Amino acid sequence: MKPSRSWIPLLALCALLLGVLAPQAAAPARAQGLVDAMRGPTPIANEPKAPLLYPTENKDIRRNRNYTMQPPTIPHKIDGYQVDKDFNRCMFCHARTRTEETQAIPVSITHYMDRHNNVLAEVSPRRYFCTQCHVPQADAKPLVGNTFVDVEQLLKRKPGAKGSSN
Repeated sequence: MKPSRSWIPLLALCALLLGVLAPQAAAPARAQGLVDAMRGPTPIANEPKAPLLYPTENKDIRRNRNYTMQPPTIPHKIDGYQVDKDFNRCMFCHARTRTEETQAIPVSITHYMDRHNNVLAEVSPRRYFCTQCHVPQADAKPLVGNTFVDVEQLLKRKPGAKGSSN
């Protein structure tokens, strides 16, 4: 349906008002800047300042795992370790043939299995890049809140407590 001529001035006035008022309505949001929880107070359009790098823990202590099949964390510094297609510095200490000498924990047998569970003589290519699963730790403040509860804590809760099964 085509508008009649009497509506044309009214439509033009509405378009003019929208053109003038819309930027003013958006100004407070633009002035405050849109904020993302991970970026802090930096507006999305701006580049945030890089966070401080916390020093890596170097305690050589085996940490408890929080869930079944969780990869162990790396309890020492790995700065400068070469882990690429040519060499894996982690295997210098953690290979089965080196652990008696280095006293490092050997990598699991699963690292020597291919996708069909055939045991290989060398570490499987799919488990070769250690830092895909294993990470060093730092004593850093979490970026976001976390309400994770370990299964052991869940089992110790009294019935009726938040998160219990009864």
